[in-house]
Amino acid sequence: MDGKLTGPHCEHCHDKGYIAVVQDGCIVHRDCECMAGRRSMQRIEKSGLKSLLDRYTFDAYETPEPWQQNAKELAMRFLDDHERKWFVASGVPGSGKTHICTAICGAFMERGMETRYMLWRSDSTRLKAVINDPDEYGALIDPLKAVKVLYIDDFWKAGRDEKGKLKITAADVNLAFDLLNDRYNDPKKVTIISTELLIPDILDVDVAVGSRIYERGKEYCLRIRGDEKNWRLRA
Repeated sequence: MDGKLTGPHCEHCHDKGYIAVVQDGCIVHRDCECMAGRRSMQRIEKSGLKSLLDRYTFDAYETPEPWQQNAKELAMRFLDDHERKWFVASGVPGSGKTHICTAICGAFMERGMETRYMLWRSDSTRLKAVINDPDEYGALIDPLKAVKVLYIDDFWKAGRDEKGKLKITAADVNLAFDLLNDRYNDPKKVTIISTELLIPDILDVDVAVGSRIYERGKEYCLRIRGDEKNWRLRA
């Protein structure tokens, strides 16, 4: 008899979420392998990325131009070549960065890899607000450090002042270093970053953060330049 869990059907547990195994002569229940993916989907739903996952797939990513074909090919290669490497989609807004990064997340989740989504502008605000409360801060940032796959969307989205200087604070830099350095030190953790900043922009703000992103992401870094690639501006 099938269970009542929603999501993709699992032939192993028949949507119960657990399977029976023999351990020390006794029959015990343990989580089915599908539960990692199901828990990821639950977290994604809470994060607001669920609606994007339905639309932003590899199949739905259109590639009429060579730079889009390259973006898709690079992302799909990353799926099987991600140890000690990060995927970085940088450049102009409206160029499909979130689409391609979300498609990568969806593919990893289909493989049962635990995944979390972080929208920098809102999530960093919450983290910075509790920085002086170690327990509260740890409760928010530790899951982002520990998760197998982390997607940081709109990294350092802050705008510029009247002189054209990026409005990124010391608190933003400290938070980014705390999170990214932890993931940098564990080659088995997969990190995906989308940002309007190019690597040189990030290095200009902070070399420690920028060099870590560059080292891990240099093989899988999209650099999308030119306002003509902003699809939102097309008639």
